[in-house]
Amino acid sequence: MPSWVETAFNAYAQRLPRDCCLELIEISAAKRTRNQLADKWMQKEGELILKAIDLSDWVVALDVEGQNWSTAKLASQITKWQSMGSNIALLVGGPDGLSAECLARASQRWSLSALTFPHPMVRVVLSEAIYRAWSVTVNHPYHRE
Repeated sequence: MPSWVETAFNAYAQRLPRDCCLELIEISAAKRTRNQLADKWMQKEGELILKAIDLSDWVVALDVEGQNWSTAKLASQITKWQSMGSNIALLVGGPDGLSAECLARASQRWSLSALTFPHPMVRVVLSEAIYRAWSVTVNHPYHRE
């Protein structure tokens, strides 16, 4: 990732308290070859993603066909997630998306937008959205309506 992505992600992640922390676990994209179809790459990536999450995690797949949440709705989701007592695993797929197995494992599907974003942008938008929504839950002045 370009340094600006890491800087932006870390800037938001470091602002969050321990009870709402962001931990980034990167899974390398499967090696693309001309002889394989995208389904094979997605399956390989999906296997690695599923190995990285715990059976007790509440899984939210970022998916263009998922629910669109306003900041207020995301704040409500964060409050619900925090009351569950489980870690929340936010799954972001590779260039071809998430495998069917990852989508099946998800308890929720969330769409950041109907637009397609490059992966560096997703990381930044996701971390800022979570920080902004958390700020709503604690009446922090970062978020103003």
